[in-house]
Amino acid sequence: MAGKIRVLVAKAGLDGHDRGAKVVASAMRDAGFEVIYTGLHQTPEMIVQAAIQEDVDAVALSILSGAHMTLFPRVLALMREKGIGDVLLTGGGIIPKEDMASLKQAGVGQLFGPGTPTTAIIDYIRGASE
Repeated sequence: MAGKIRVLVAKAGLDGHDRGAKVVASAMRDAGFEVIYTGLHQTPEMIVQAAIQEDVDAVALSILSGAHMTLFPRVLALMREKGIGDVLLTGGGIIPKEDMASLKQAGVGQLFGPGTPTTAIIDYIRGASE
């Protein structure tokens, strides 16, 4: 892949906790990624529009609100509808293992829980973008 990996880090829905997303975004920048952080309270439509405008290689959603089974599928459906279904959709938060498995089966990439080393997230996105 030519150039830097571009990642959109997004906080979807009413979740107001963004410290983890900011830590991950900072680690990605330190690893050489170009990171676009959307800020809090983004709708799936806003996230997908930003992903298109920024021409990203990956979208990383941070969801701590419990709405992951609604928000990940909605973002994925919009990405496919808007012609960017080939862009990696990954993320993390407080997501039970069985929900992670269901989302992966639906086409979402690997998801990460609390305590995951940022290097694991970076390595995954880097590997998926090659």
